[in-house]
Amino acid sequence: MSRPLLVVVGDTLLDRDIQGSVRRVAPDAPAPVLDEESVSDRPGGAGLAALLAAADGGYDVALVTALAGDAAAARLSELLTAAGIAVYALALPGATAEKIRLRAGGQVLVRLDRGGAPAVPGTAPQAALDVLRDATAILVSDYGRGVLRHPELRQALEAARAPIVWDPHPNGPPPVAGVRLVTPNESEARKLTGDAGTGSMLSTVQRAGHELRQRWRASAVAVTVGSAGAVLCHAGPTPLVVPAPRPAGGDTCGAGDRFAATAALALARGALVSEAVQQAVAAATSYVAAGGVSAALTEESDIAEPEHDAAKVISGIRARGGTVVATGGCFDLLHIGHLATLQAARKLGDALVVCLNSDASVSALKGPDRPLTRQHDRARLLQALDCVDAVVIFDEPTPEAVLTWLRPDVWVKGGDYAGGGPEMPEAELMKRWGGQTVIVPYLDGRSTTNTIAAAQASASRR
Repeated sequence: MSRPLLVVVGDTLLDRDIQGSVRRVAPDAPAPVLDEESVSDRPGGAGLAALLAAADGGYDVALVTALAGDAAAARLSELLTAAGIAVYALALPGATAEKIRLRAGGQVLVRLDRGGAPAVPGTAPQAALDVLRDATAILVSDYGRGVLRHPELRQALEAARAPIVWDPHPNGPPPVAGVRLVTPNESEARKLTGDAGTGSMLSTVQRAGHELRQRWRASAVAVTVGSAGAVLCHAGPTPLVVPAPRPAGGDTCGAGDRFAATAALALARGALVSEAVQQAVAAATSYVAAGGVSAALTEESDIAEPEHDAAKVISGIRARGGTVVATGGCFDLLHIGHLATLQAARKLGDALVVCLNSDASVSALKGPDRPLTRQHDRARLLQALDCVDAVVIFDEPTPEAVLTWLRPDVWVKGGDYAGGGPEMPEAELMKRWGGQTVIVPYLDGRSTTNTIAAAQASASRR
């Protein structure tokens, strides 16, 4: 029996924290000098909501978002895939949004924002629409950058049978009709309604919550009010006030995502909306008390940087409207069969990226005596070929993670998969972003295994 599926939909951005120490002022400007000590990346926006949901366990988590063809998108895809999240990416015009924070002594000195203006992404792959149909619950995490304005996605959300939790943004579109729960914070509710906030906090959020529920034809609206908890406005004039179980001070970054993700998971388990809000308030409070996003995502900080050469190649090709082709393998002893496959693959597009199994991955697949050639030597040999534009080394048994952040237009496999056999595993993955899988034939009799066997036989006869 398959596990329940939570699908997160929304804008994803890259959050980068640069930690350091300030000991002096710059001689050429009245500004502090930050001596960099560490750099950590994490998904932001809908990506963070998906990451927090995945950390709960017990559910499969998919993310429908938009990613550009740049290094920031590559890093995001790698982080998300490493966390076990299935990424369904629409093509994002322009650059991936980044928020870079320079920190010292626990304080943010300055924040640098990168990325173009909000934009509606390109055509949605059918797989991204299908995953919404198959969801057990849906969390919409709108950061006002255009994903939720996509007409095909909105139609799929309107048709979805699963309960939807919608975390809105003042710059985003309204939720689709019939959403089970909408979760603005107090500031967002004020902006969305234009309520100046006369009277008490409770009266203000009650007015705003009821107005938004009626405007959006939502089943319920839960306005979060920070350390005070949340106010749930649903059928009837009297709201349900859900106080925080205990005071909690600290970094609140991601607390709204933690709230919305918990509510969506609770609804997926069959909870009432009131029960889901109570669980969400408790989870968000614990999240802040435990140290916020930096504590929640400690394990992800050790994930390695992606291959920036490949990201640079891909972004350049996509900027020109070209086609990115990828293939993969061990390439332990490079032979004429490999060359034929690589040359055939390169002819299918404007750049070829080779996904190369690492030494550890080859040993796991082929046995402890392999590889015969170390990974960096294999990579250099491949990069020396005119038909290869970039090489990415991966440690996993399959190239799923690296393919997810590369998102090639065409995946090429050499072999005998044609002829009515089972579909290769990469084919289903490629459908997530509208990619195509093709097969090119091997040259008969050329293989690394045969080459090794012939060399061993020759040595034994001497």
